Amino acid sequence: MRKPITIVLAIAILLATLTAKAQPAPIPPQDTSIITKPDKSITKHTIKIDGKPITYTAVAGTLLLKNEKDESIALFGYTAYIKDGEPDVSHRPLTFAYNGGPGSSSMWLHLGALGPRRIAINDPTFTPPPPYKLEDNDHSIIDVTDLVMVDPIGTGLSHPIGKATNKDFWGVDQDIKSVSQFISQYIKENDRWNSPKYLLGESYGTTRSAGIASYLQDNLGLQLNGVVLVSSVLDIHTLTFQDDISHVLYIPTYAAVAYFHNKLASKPADLEAFLKEVRSFSQGEYATALQKGDALTDAEKGQIAAKLSGYTGISKDYWTKANLRVSEPAFTQELLRDEHQMVGRLDARYKGINQDLLSQFSNDDPQSTQISPPYIAAFMNYYYTELKVNKNYSYHVSAYGAEGFKWDWHHAANGGDGFPVMPNTSVDLAGIMSKNPNLKILVLNGYYDLATPFFGTEYTFDHMGLEKKIRANVTMKYYPAGHMMYIHLPSLVAFKKDVAAFIQDTSK
Repeated sequence: MRKPITIVLAIAILLATLTAKAQPAPIPPQDTSIITKPDKSITKHTIKIDGKPITYTAVAGTLLLKNEKDESIALFGYTAYIKDGEPDVSHRPLTFAYNGGPGSSSMWLHLGALGPRRIAINDPTFTPPPPYKLEDNDHSIIDVTDLVMVDPIGTGLSHPIGKATNKDFWGVDQDIKSVSQFISQYIKENDRWNSPKYLLGESYGTTRSAGIASYLQDNLGLQLNGVVLVSSVLDIHTLTFQDDISHVLYIPTYAAVAYFHNKLASKPADLEAFLKEVRSFSQGEYATALQKGDALTDAEKGQIAAKLSGYTGISKDYWTKANLRVSEPAFTQELLRDEHQMVGRLDARYKGINQDLLSQFSNDDPQSTQISPPYIAAFMNYYYTELKVNKNYSYHVSAYGAEGFKWDWHHAANGGDGFPVMPNTSVDLAGIMSKNPNLKILVLNGYYDLATPFFGTEYTFDHMGLEKKIRANVTMKYYPAGHMMYIHLPSLVAFKKDVAAFIQDTSK
């Protein structure tokens, strides 16, 4: 039995949820001395989307990043897909996309949803060993927008040069600044000043996007048309289980997962109606019970535990022993314990063998374990053979193999000097939405995502203090899948439709 969750453990859990995709990346350390100047591979391709052929140019390589003093500080890796034959690029949207971590490359969105090629996997079960199948992605967004897949420093081909060090880039504010500078310099080098511009980030990439949207306008004079937040977490505190708010915000996702795995004593016919009911319970009766603390009577505790059991598939006895508070790693371990299995963290539709039936917490994420090998192998094959990137250059799936990787979680907009404060970039997003009332936000949520629960996202947006007319600029969409909802083919179809419509509507 482990000790109660401390702030240190809470942060460890947070890092596990946000970085699980990046961990299983058996990529050797990169000799950065190999890449000493900007280099790129340019190739030509054709794809059919909705039955219409699209010719495009792929540019994979690095951009020389400079600071305010015009000093070279990094080689910034990216892959761009530019539609050929556009007579006026000022009317062609441009989207900058990245994953999160922090410390993850853009490989997952690149090969899973946005780019012109995608890996075929057996969602949501095990994908057999190689050979893997790489196929045209007819749900790519390159028919509606040019696309730049961004790899932050320490990932992809990106690394510091000159007097700069990794520490200059590895932090909330440092990362926001460097990715913003990359976006600005890419726009300058490619004459895209007047193009409609978008950010699309996943997981910690949404934390980043909120900060970048503010930084671009306030510091670089670049205004965005829209921001797409995929599996959003703007307020990191909501994930940490440091206090009762995380417990309140996770209950609806627990209920959705129990619904999917048929662990409810009486399974409702309609998932969305069921989750509406659970939301009401969680922020009402449940939240009130937790606020009472030790003043809660045994009878009241028993009533809440019974309701929690009915909604989540976890026994009343377990909820009672847990004092009505079950963290996400405990839930993933407990739900299918009697079947000797555990559920995934990033996507709880996935199941894996539970090797330790006495463990309180799950130490593995079946989703990440099952999809990472095919993603990594397929991407490396695509990157070096189809995009023809120099094989002397090592592409880092994550920054976790880099020496001294440590993230600075301080965010200046939140204060906190002298004591720890979890970063919350919703304040950045609220500020820039007020300054740019035409800025539109599209938020994409997976019902079975235990890394960034949808109710937590709703809670964050409900507490940003937005004027009502600006709050109307936020659109929420939901999918019957997990954190990477696009690995579920029906959700990918809806994902593409929602993102395409958003870009088309806001770029006119």
